[in-house]
Amino acid sequence: MKKIRKPVICCLDLEGVLVPEIWIQVAERTQIKELRLTTRDIPNYDVLMRRRMEILRTHGIKLELIQKVISKMNPLNGAEAFLDRLRMKYQVIILSDTFYEFAMPLIKKLGYPTLFCNKLSTDSEGFISGYHLRQPNGKQKATQALKSIGFEIRAAGDSYNDISMLKTADRGILFNPPKAIAQKYRGFKLAKTYSDLFRLLDSPSQE
Repeated sequence: MKKIRKPVICCLDLEGVLVPEIWIQVAERTQIKELRLTTRDIPNYDVLMRRRMEILRTHGIKLELIQKVISKMNPLNGAEAFLDRLRMKYQVIILSDTFYEFAMPLIKKLGYPTLFCNKLSTDSEGFISGYHLRQPNGKQKATQALKSIGFEIRAAGDSYNDISMLKTADRGILFNPPKAIAQKYRGFKLAKTYSDLFRLLDSPSQE
């Protein structure tokens, strides 16, 4: 009896894969260099977020200003066409460590793909006062859960916080990662363009 292939879900990181890094855009808008650090630079997400919240409060930057910066951002060149092409063949879920309060204007511009991410809280003055993960290691656990209910998972990301997702997936691909990450995780296929990424996600078996 011929074995039936599992249905495929493609899980993609958001920032660095489909849209620019939000915090880098905020850093450029506010001229605060320290905000340029992302999960490409600091693997420990809690350390990174606590540092960001402290910097924002020190400089008087409230959530409203960050949202204004994000509202003017656009997806990376070619991202919309890539995502449309991918969704013609596969279900796609965006697994991100960003926050709904940040991401929704960009998700709208991408045609409202399914997004799993996190939440922020603010204080009475409008400063970001905390962040709330749906669960620790959300990308990895979402990937594990989807596999456990019978899906084949193909995933793409670019940062340290994507590595557990890529390792858990049936197929993990690094998309334009920093040189240090590409060198450290040589076991993953590397894509530098959306054409490369689509080919690696779409191929019947890992090349």
